[in-house]
Amino acid sequence: MNEGFAQRLPIGTDAAAVRQRIEAMEHLLEGIVTIPGTRRKVGLDVLLDFVPAVGPSIAAAMGAYLAWEARNLGMPKRTIARMAGNIGVDWALGMIPFVGAVPDFFFRSNTRNVRLIKRYLDKHHPASVVIEG
Repeated sequence: MNEGFAQRLPIGTDAAAVRQRIEAMEHLLEGIVTIPGTRRKVGLDVLLDFVPAVGPSIAAAMGAYLAWEARNLGMPKRTIARMAGNIGVDWALGMIPFVGAVPDFFFRSNTRNVRLIKRYLDKHHPASVVIEG
């Protein structure tokens, strides 16, 4: 593992540290590789769909980490249930052998879940907002 990457991930329960960790997980699951000739990215979530049964389950477990972070932030149970629904849909799509990677490519549950967490952080922890330029 790249030691520099691990050192950049903050440890702690403060909102800024959580924001950095969830963004790193989203990048890993949804955008580590750019498809040649396009600007679309794929991550482990889509790539694991090509490993029948086990791959989508691993991707769902990794996606569940985002829901765990949301729970630790104290997000409403209703929002966490919505996140679980996104993870479940993603898992179900991925369970379709090989073909399941196609709809999973367009239904990015982890990106949806990170958006939910960021919306909560922006509202309840405005000091953690990062302005990208």
